Amino acid sequence: MTDWTRASAAQMAAAMKAGEVTSVELTQAHLDRIAAVDADVHAFLHVDAEGALATAREVDEARAAGEELPALAGVPIAVKDILVTQGMPTTAGSRILEGWEPPYDATVTRKIREARMPILGKTNMDEFAMGSSTEHSGYGPTRNPWDLDRIPGGSGGGSAASLAAWEAPLAIGSDTGGSIRQPASVTGTVGVKPTYGGVSRYGAIALASSLDQLGPCARTVEDAAYLHEVMGGHDPMDATSLDEPVPSCVDAARQGREEDLAGVRIGVIKELSGEGYQAGVEQRFEESLELLKARGAEVVEVSCPSFEYALAAYYLILPSEASSNLAKFDSVRFGLRVEKATVEKTMGATRAEGFGDEVKRRIILGTYALSAGYYDAYYGSAQKVRTLIQRDFAAAFEQADVLVSPTTPTTPFKLGERLDDPLAMYLNDVATIPANLAGIPGMSLPSGTAPEDGLPTGFQILAPAHEDARMYRIGAALEKALAEQWGGHLTAQAPELEVAK
Repeated sequence: MTDWTRASAAQMAAAMKAGEVTSVELTQAHLDRIAAVDADVHAFLHVDAEGALATAREVDEARAAGEELPALAGVPIAVKDILVTQGMPTTAGSRILEGWEPPYDATVTRKIREARMPILGKTNMDEFAMGSSTEHSGYGPTRNPWDLDRIPGGSGGGSAASLAAWEAPLAIGSDTGGSIRQPASVTGTVGVKPTYGGVSRYGAIALASSLDQLGPCARTVEDAAYLHEVMGGHDPMDATSLDEPVPSCVDAARQGREEDLAGVRIGVIKELSGEGYQAGVEQRFEESLELLKARGAEVVEVSCPSFEYALAAYYLILPSEASSNLAKFDSVRFGLRVEKATVEKTMGATRAEGFGDEVKRRIILGTYALSAGYYDAYYGSAQKVRTLIQRDFAAAFEQADVLVSPTTPTTPFKLGERLDDPLAMYLNDVATIPANLAGIPGMSLPSGTAPEDGLPTGFQILAPAHEDARMYRIGAALEKALAEQWGGHLTAQAPELEVAK
C-alpha cells in the first residue's frame, strides 16, 4: 500500500487524475498522520478534519462527474495562522486573538478554496510573526521533526514543520525578514518569498506592511511553483498588489530540470559568508555551487557592502511599522478584553496580558523610533540604508542573473538556547533580511545536511523584482543534481519521528 503522505503534491495530483487515489483518501491519510505525530511536533494550532474531508468529497464527486478541475484540486494544504480564514480560529499565534473567528476569508484563503484544496488546519507561528524560532507563540513552541529538541525556524515554523513531519504536502507562509525561507532551511524543505506585491496581502494580519509577503512552502521546487501560481495575481483589495501576470513558475521549474544552465550567471554574495557561518553550512553551499557549475552555470563573486547595515535597518523599520499596525488591538473592537475601571486602564491591562514579551519588546522599540525628535535619527536613517541596499542589489544584478548565499548561518539551534539573547536570535535572519528590504523574490531549498551534526542546511536564491521564474529554474536544476546524490529523493529526508506512545 502506498504511503501517500510521502508523495509530492504533483504526484498526488497526477494520481488522482489517473484514478489511483481519491482526495478523501489523501486527506484522511494526512489527518491520520497529524493525529499520530502532532502532539510531539505541535505544527498545528487548529485542525479542521470535518471541513477538509467535506472539500475532499466535493472534489472526488466533481472528478467522477467529469468536471474540469484546477491542477491542485484535492491536494491537502496547511495554512499559517496569520491568514484570516472564515469558519476557523485565526490568532496570529497570540493570546490577544484567542478564539477569534473572522467573518471573511483572506484573498489567498479564497484562492485556495477556489483551487479546491482541502485545508487541513492552521499552523503555529511566532506571535504576530515576531520571531525566528516559533518559541514566541502564545500557544507553545513547535518542534523540528529532524530533532524534537531543536527549533523549526520562525516565524513560520509550524508550516515548515508540518511539511518535514509529513503532515501536509503544501503549506502557506509569510515572510517579513525570512519567515518562509529560514524555517525551510532548518527543516530541509522549500520556501519561497515572491516579489513584494506578487501575492495579495489582503486578509493577512499585518506585521510590517512594507516588508510582509505571503508565499508557498513545499517539499519540492515544482510543488512550490504550482502553489505560487495558485496564490499569485493582482488583487484590487490590496493597494500594494502588482497589476501584472503571475510568473510562469511551473514552466521555469521544468526548464531547470530538463535543460542545462549554459549562459546563466550566478553571483555569490561576498558579505553573506565567513565569520558567524557554521563550517558545515558553508561546505554544503560550496558543493551546491559546484553542482551548478557542472550544469553549465558561470559563478562570479559580487559585493553588496550596504548589507552590513541591513540587520540594524530592518530592526528599526519592522518595529516601527509593527507598533503602528498593532495599535488596533485596543480591547475595544475585537479580541481579548480585560475589564478595568477606565478605557485607558482596560486597554493597558488587555495589551499587557494579551501580548507576549517579544511583541512588547518590538512595540516599545518601534514607538520610541517613531517618537518626536527621534524619527529622522532612527526610522528615517533606516529607510536611507534601505535605499542603499536596493542600489547594491541593482548593481549586483548587472553582474549576475541570480544571487546566492547560504539561507541561514547555522543549522537549527536547540529550543531555549537563544530565548534570553534577542540579538543572537535576530542574527539568524542576517542572510534573508536584505531581500525584504529590497522587495525582491527569494527561495530556499535543501542543500543537504551539515557533516558535524546531520541537520539540514539551506541554499538561498535571489532574483530581481518581477523575475521570480528565474529562482524556480535555478532551484529545480540544483534540486535535480542534489537528488541524484540522495538516491533519487527530491528532498533531504528527515528521520522518522519517535513519537510518544
